[in-house]
Amino acid sequence: MKFKHIIYGAGILLLSTSVFGKSQDKKPKPIQLFNGKDLKNWTPKIRNHKVGDNYKNTFRVEDGLLKVRYDGYDNFNFQYGHLFYNKEFSAYLLRVTYRFVDEQAPGGEGWAWRNSGAMLHGQDPKTMGVDQDFPISIEGQLLGGNGKDERTTSNLCTPGTNVVIDNKLFTPHCISSTSKTYAGDQWVTADFLVLGDSLVQHILEDKVILQYSKPQIGGGNVTDFDPVVKKDGQLLKKGSISLQSESHPIDFKKVELYDLEPYMKDPNKLKKVIAELLPNLKQ
Repeated sequence: MKFKHIIYGAGILLLSTSVFGKSQDKKPKPIQLFNGKDLKNWTPKIRNHKVGDNYKNTFRVEDGLLKVRYDGYDNFNFQYGHLFYNKEFSAYLLRVTYRFVDEQAPGGEGWAWRNSGAMLHGQDPKTMGVDQDFPISIEGQLLGGNGKDERTTSNLCTPGTNVVIDNKLFTPHCISSTSKTYAGDQWVTADFLVLGDSLVQHILEDKVILQYSKPQIGGGNVTDFDPVVKKDGQLLKKGSISLQSESHPIDFKKVELYDLEPYMKDPNKLKKVIAELLPNLKQ
């Protein structure tokens, strides 16, 4: 009996090892952060309002789209909002498909026209002050063009953070990508490859248009935060993901994520998986 148990146990070990090995070799399946039906697993935090208060139905789902709207606002009045996914991630490929529509809300600032963002490695919304304007985070800034002037998208902004670019600490608030301009109401798909605190790439149309490393807490451009949370110099290895409300209506058709955390300890597997997810990527 003892001998049989040993054989049986070894068989289970081999089977589990085999299954584990195969699962690690497979391309990860996308996690649909937006399910196309409702805001399940998302939490709003809008300036001057408590966590969970979706003021004036700012964030809503209609026609299978995640929409940001201001038809209930008399005046935007600096009420910047963010819709947070209820799970933190460290290493991942985030893919969002978006379009700007309609007219800006009354009281929206000029710079916020056709302006939104995907916030990466952000703080927990429960740690934000009621009057805090933006989460401490790295912003993949989404911009739309006016049909005449150049206006890049998938830029970088840094509310309460800094990054390293070309081996130097980058402390200004924003830097433009090398993308083309997307005007009108066309759909745009933006990818963000985030590998803990080691590398972040903004990708459009299979091309890296912005790259940086060592995202960390620091700098300004965020107000009414809890000083206990803002630990300047602390590297951001993980954090929340949120979508922005900055006064211009925007639709999101897709918000999906490929979790790369299981591959971070094996550079070869990580490289292989990224190549499978982004087969035509140009640096």
